[in-house]
Amino acid sequence: MHSVFYIFIEMKQETFDSALRATWNLVSKMYNKEANKFDSTMATGFALLSIAPEGTPSTTLGPKMGMEPTSLSRLLKTMEARNLIYRAQNPDDGRSVLVHLTPFGKEKREDSKAVVLHFNQMIANTLSPEKIKIFYEVMQCIKETALNFEFFTPNLKTE
Repeated sequence: MHSVFYIFIEMKQETFDSALRATWNLVSKMYNKEANKFDSTMATGFALLSIAPEGTPSTTLGPKMGMEPTSLSRLLKTMEARNLIYRAQNPDDGRSVLVHLTPFGKEKREDSKAVVLHFNQMIANTLSPEKIKIFYEVMQCIKETALNFEFFTPNLKTE
């Protein structure tokens, strides 16, 4: 109990990761609230924005969106049922499938794009160019640190 209390005392200042998580939770709720107005979700909007006009291999969508294959499969099935996408065999590689937007999907993609651009413009309007530059520098530092971070080294047992 004593060590937990000590950690709590030592972490009075908000951590970078908790600030990121809290901010992303608010942004995510805001996007979901907007998407809900169209009987949709943020994940659907993000998928619409992630599908290229010429189609996107389904295998690249998951990593691009940070989704597990099972969740992505469920999302794509829902999007297909809502006539937002269709799947077709990749003409360059018969073993893979390309995900394409339907005309309705393209229309909804534009709606999603408008929401994202408007939100980003609102933020840009409140910040100076210097603060925006610093924001992206800090984000790049966090990305690089997370990519290369390792605190504990694996303990390989040799018998």
